[in-house]
Amino acid sequence: MPLGLSTRHSARHFPLEPCIIRIAMLGGRSNEPRSNEPRSNEQWIAQYAGSHQHPVNRICHTLGIPAILVSIVLFVASIFLHWVWVYALVLFLLGWTLQFIGHAFERKEPEFFHDWRFLFVGVRWWWAKIHGRA
Repeated sequence: MPLGLSTRHSARHFPLEPCIIRIAMLGGRSNEPRSNEPRSNEQWIAQYAGSHQHPVNRICHTLGIPAILVSIVLFVASIFLHWVWVYALVLFLLGWTLQFIGHAFERKEPEFFHDWRFLFVGVRWWWAKIHGRA
């Protein structure tokens, strides 16, 4: 058996598809065809905005992204102010819950499922949105 798997744990119990999905996420596979030129900030934001058309999804992301950002700051602050971690955790979970609720309305999976770099594009989209550019 490959990889030290016993006969009890055959390949049918460990499908290859989840591995391929994880590798694709790490490799930066996106829905767009590959090109030799890097994408501009505007192209990243345009692709992200294309996956966030439903009004409920846009509202959820407009609220959820800053909640996640504030939670990260609070997690760092909790090094010095130990009681802050509770607020950080609540904001982090609330922010991600809003993200996935929004995508349920959109009926489209998050872009970062295909390319991990979209985790950072969401922040750029939010910044452009609050400045009237997205």
